Amino acid sequence: MARPTHLVVELPDGRVALSRQLSAPVRLRITALAGSGQGSPARTARGEPYTAWDRGPLVEVLAGTTRHATVTVVRVRE
Repeated sequence: MARPTHLVVELPDGRVALSRQLSAPVRLRITALAGSGQGSPARTARGEPYTAWDRGPLVEVLAGTTRHATVTVVRVRE
């Protein structure tokens, strides 16, 4: 499984935002979670694979970035 470079996250206000490029530790953590069988495989309309979680991991983003279309992910927790 390839390590993801970006995430799509749902923010507390219900908006959906794309992350900036993920750091190596966050990519590794997401890969481990995706490999645990918790998520389900899916594909975008363009055919790109991703893992979808109904109630996914908690994604912490850098304060102040939630006002923008892209957020900076700093940590991922179950």
